[in-house]
Amino acid sequence: MAVTGATGFVGQAVLLAAGRHNLDVRALTRRKQRLRGGVEWVAGDLADTDALKRLMEGASAVIHIAGVVNAPDAAGFDEGNVNGTLRVIEAAHTMGVSRVVHVSSLAAREPQLSLYGASKLRGEKLVRASGLDWTVVRPPAVYGPRDTEMLELFRLARRGVVPLPPNGKLSIIHVADLAQLLLSLVPSGEEVTHQMFEPDDGEPGGWTHVRLAHAIGAALDRRIRPLSLSPRLVGWAARADRMVRGHKAKLTPDRARYMCHPDWTVGEGLMPPPAIWHPRIDTPEGLRSTAAWYREAGWLK
Repeated sequence: MAVTGATGFVGQAVLLAAGRHNLDVRALTRRKQRLRGGVEWVAGDLADTDALKRLMEGASAVIHIAGVVNAPDAAGFDEGNVNGTLRVIEAAHTMGVSRVVHVSSLAAREPQLSLYGASKLRGEKLVRASGLDWTVVRPPAVYGPRDTEMLELFRLARRGVVPLPPNGKLSIIHVADLAQLLLSLVPSGEEVTHQMFEPDDGEPGGWTHVRLAHAIGAALDRRIRPLSLSPRLVGWAARADRMVRGHKAKLTPDRARYMCHPDWTVGEGLMPPPAIWHPRIDTPEGLRSTAAWYREAGWLK
């Protein structure tokens, strides 16, 4: 099995899950990695066609996780999420890999809201037209150990006040549950071939922004005050974050636009078949264990 994006947040969880199942993985990496049982590291990135061929040599399937979540312009998103996906598809054809599990994003559902979402949708379209045996997964917000995105909310909750987007709702999923789903989708079958899934934690109707903020506070044993901001204020905060942190900004103007969308819950009827996968991690407990990991890692002071 080949994996792109193996050194990222979701990719690391996939490697951990693969190890528990004694699965051999060939994983793409841009930097030298430590030796790891069951993992063969392949040096390269999505722009390196030779590396992608080496990655897929002898593989039965590829889990394509790698992508760009933050870029200064449309070209940056397209290079990672569109051109990179095209190179993965071409390498799969060249090396005789017939199956691809493609990790997209719920943002692809509303491509007009962000450059990121538009690029993820274009990547999906390439996969669907590839002639491969494909499955597309659109995860909602993903949280868990090693996540640097949700970490911002935990840090704010520690201070007792959590600024939020305008009133709305969203779905979330623990990274370990998502990793298990991706591995469960590697075997081909009529229930998963040429299908798109939107998995979550199983919470009916998802989470309102305010309720999730309170759940994060509870995971930290803190009472918090959620503050729902207007779209204008969220946009202002994004511009300020970019001025202060530059290319390291988490709240970019592009991200601010899709954060202000009122409904990022998964689509009805798009959960994976329960015989193949179902979420196992209760979100309040998952948030609490994530907070504990952040503390132990020194990420929460």
